[in-house]
Amino acid sequence: MTAPLSSHGLGLLDRRHFLSSAAGLGLASLLGSRATQASTPPIRPVIEATNPLHARAPHYPAKAKRVLVLFCSGAVSHLDSWDWKPELLRMDGKPMPGAKENFLTFQGENGNLVRPLYEFKPRGQTGKMVSDLFPHLASMTDDLTFIHSMTAKSNTHGPAENQMSTGFIFDGFPSLGSWVSYALGSEADNLPAYVAIPDPRGVPQAGVNNWGNGFLPAVFQGTAFNSSRPIYNLARPNNVSVASDLASRDVLKFLNDKHLEQFPGDTELAARIASYELAAKMQLSVPEVSDLSKESTTTLKAYGVDDPNPIKSGFAKNCLLARRLLERGVRCVKLYNGAYAMGEGIGNWDGHKKLKEQYDKHAPIFDQPAAALIRDLRQRGLLEDTLVVWCTEFGRMPTFQKGASGRDHNPQGFTVWMTGAGVKPGISYGSTDALGHKAAENVTTIYDFHATILHLMGLDHERLSYYHNGIDRRLTDVHGHVIRDILA
Repeated sequence: MTAPLSSHGLGLLDRRHFLSSAAGLGLASLLGSRATQASTPPIRPVIEATNPLHARAPHYPAKAKRVLVLFCSGAVSHLDSWDWKPELLRMDGKPMPGAKENFLTFQGENGNLVRPLYEFKPRGQTGKMVSDLFPHLASMTDDLTFIHSMTAKSNTHGPAENQMSTGFIFDGFPSLGSWVSYALGSEADNLPAYVAIPDPRGVPQAGVNNWGNGFLPAVFQGTAFNSSRPIYNLARPNNVSVASDLASRDVLKFLNDKHLEQFPGDTELAARIASYELAAKMQLSVPEVSDLSKESTTTLKAYGVDDPNPIKSGFAKNCLLARRLLERGVRCVKLYNGAYAMGEGIGNWDGHKKLKEQYDKHAPIFDQPAAALIRDLRQRGLLEDTLVVWCTEFGRMPTFQKGASGRDHNPQGFTVWMTGAGVKPGISYGSTDALGHKAAENVTTIYDFHATILHLMGLDHERLSYYHNGIDRRLTDVHGHVIRDILA
């Protein structure tokens, strides 16, 4: 059948020809996509069966050798901390324009706009406006690299924590630290490549998913412990001498090596053996790294270890533990502030009902120790090749919830920041709209965030992959771009 001609002589396709042409274009596009993928094949690290955590070279020269993630669980309000919105002062108490059409709420109807609950002031040489919520960190504004246009895919804590930690809102995917240790291995012979340090109050809502290995070999999962909760069942029994223990380990290693020779390429077996051997080494290394008694009085005081609030002193010890792990070669440390609690959410930053009352308690616990940790890393020269990242799972609404004194969940625009190796200090990238509701300029995603972290670690997020269930899986799925404007 000949395609009909219009009065202008242009060939117009009937339905059959249109579908045929569209199918051809789709096939060409698919083949082109596959050709592009073929030209940039995935990079899968070569994992030694007998030592899966051996140090591996990055894809290209890295700015950062290690990464520290400070994760405030519960969703810190960007509008009361880092993101200055003078329009909120002008419109305080007024309805939000377009509220009925634009609101993506979590806990029901929202009320009127509410000004920041903490005073914003210009800070440092840059004069950037930062609130009094975090006075210690605010004094370091010139050293921080802010991303004010972050967005998330979920407005629910658990899935949003999953995405910030793993790139996906669902369970079962590897966390950032697992990808990093899978790609780069470990520089520490007697400590894990990847350590998660839960808050003294407990774990975040998504729990171990935040530091899980997902479908990667088990050896790449995060090892969770903190200053007050050592690794369970690690200590040597009292009735076993050091010499006897060492002799037993030698015999066990010999038997394990012989067994592994019979099953070459079995990564699960290799990971299990490597984990057992690392656990044996950690019987000595973990008590040493957790022992803060050799730290100076000045250092302990700077972190707030002497604070009478046991939660703050516990978090301060966790921050000091993080520094000690990083300087001993641990590749990735995830340090959590805030823990999931049913009811009022007083264990974390989930400020629905009484935001200021809660934040007045949480901020002093986090601020001084976290700022001291960054200063300590800089003073020791570790910040030159350590990337420090601060994040939370999403932001908060510019309104208060009806009948409450707090802000609802808001994944449509919030703030994260970085400092240290490879990023420009004292800059702000992207922005939310005038009321801080939605990302408006240089909108960024968690995929972009992860792509940038991997880039600074010398890793190409588009090529670092693991073959699972017929798919070359990536931390960034099929998305993500490096945020090059913030790179030094």
